[in-house]
Amino acid sequence: MQYILALDQGTTSSRAIVFDHAGQPVAMAQKEFRQLFPQPGWVEHDPREIWATQHAVALEAVAQVGGIEHIAAIGITNQRETTLLWDRTTGHPVGNAIVWQDRRTAPRCDELRAQGHAGRIQRKTGLVIDAYFAGTKLEWLLDHVPGARARAERGELAFGTVDSWLVWNLTGGRVHATDASNASRTMLLDLRTQDWSEELLALLRVPRAVLPQVVPSSGVIAETEPALFGRALPIAGIAGDQQAATFGQACFTPGLAKNTYGTGCFMLMNTGAQPVASRNRLVTTIGWQGPPGPHRTAYCLEGSVFMAGATVQWLRDGLQIIQSAPEVESLAAQVDDTEDVYLVPAFAGLGTPDWDGYARGTLVGMTRGTGRAHIARAALEAIALQSADVFAAMARDAGLPLTELRVDGGASRNNLLMQMQADFLGVPVVRPQVTETTALGAAYLAGLATGFWRDAGEIAAQWRAERRFEPRLAPAEREAKLARWREAVARAKGWAVS
Repeated sequence: MQYILALDQGTTSSRAIVFDHAGQPVAMAQKEFRQLFPQPGWVEHDPREIWATQHAVALEAVAQVGGIEHIAAIGITNQRETTLLWDRTTGHPVGNAIVWQDRRTAPRCDELRAQGHAGRIQRKTGLVIDAYFAGTKLEWLLDHVPGARARAERGELAFGTVDSWLVWNLTGGRVHATDASNASRTMLLDLRTQDWSEELLALLRVPRAVLPQVVPSSGVIAETEPALFGRALPIAGIAGDQQAATFGQACFTPGLAKNTYGTGCFMLMNTGAQPVASRNRLVTTIGWQGPPGPHRTAYCLEGSVFMAGATVQWLRDGLQIIQSAPEVESLAAQVDDTEDVYLVPAFAGLGTPDWDGYARGTLVGMTRGTGRAHIARAALEAIALQSADVFAAMARDAGLPLTELRVDGGASRNNLLMQMQADFLGVPVVRPQVTETTALGAAYLAGLATGFWRDAGEIAAQWRAERRFEPRLAPAEREAKLARWREAVARAKGWAVS
């Protein structure tokens, strides 16, 4: 038997999943790693831990299927926007990775907006100006790591998002590359030319010498160092986690949309071969780029919710009202409603459609009767309500009503949350049989490049629904709930500036 190995490097853990020709997972390994919070609003990872955990789980998963001789290719998917800088000679990072959730560059983003750059940046990159994206993070590292800017200009340092860091380590430092989907999240890539923008590099004072080569999402870009796995393996697919999940959900037709419930929630809709400019504060992004051909690049509209599964982690680790994440469903089910309690989990600011880097987490509406179950239910509702805001913006941008939402990610297995989501959207929520669609998308991209799968049609035929959640709320109740939620959001906005 031959399989595809998918490396799924996420925000809180590194995973490796092996898929068979039917697109079914046959082996999996996972390791969590540390989350570092050196200052309020700052979030960092140790790049060495990212690589060590990813390599370890890859070896573990390969062993489960009988050894490396059964692996045909590797696909990579990764937490996006997280920014790393390392020495090209030694391969050592110059500091910790700045995670996508980090807000330290919010004041710099304010400056860029005040200077009138918002329209130009959105037209070129498809992105709004926000600390979420990698460009200002890289600028910060170049300015704050002693000697980094001069070293970068001399070509001694390499910048990358997590995919680049993994490729660098997998190839023993021979290849410095990123795929088009990850490159489109840096605020440095021109969406139409699909190359780095000299204008934006000058604006953020980023030397071109520090940047990786942009490569297709599906295509053999390198081979691994033989010593890492026992023989060289082709690295044949790379995509940022949300684009990979969209591919794994077989959203190949314009108008199909998916929502992934991971650390955050990320809703993407395929818009076809041309980028669509958003009028409702969504971002335009490259979905994936294949080999040369008439449909080489697929574009997407995307809405981003920063705190989803991370909200449940906060209940576990911060409030300590649950012992493990799956407990949240049974705890929340102990009450029929939140009794007008709302949690706005703006711990890392607010993403789509508010884009407020100064919003902070807020819990409103509590009385003496409020208990653990009400807070747990409010946390689940917050995940679904944030996604409902994104869904409404996407429907307005698309100019057509979205008739269903495909869902995946760890929290999509929470039936109570998925029912809430259908209720707040007013359309069915459809969960596939394979919910590990992020890793599956990376596997599909690698398998297409190596002939493991024939074409997108063969992949689309493998997609199967496991359950449909139909909306139960009356339209008037739904509208009242969404309006009350927006009142709670208004109370969270701008808090860190006050």
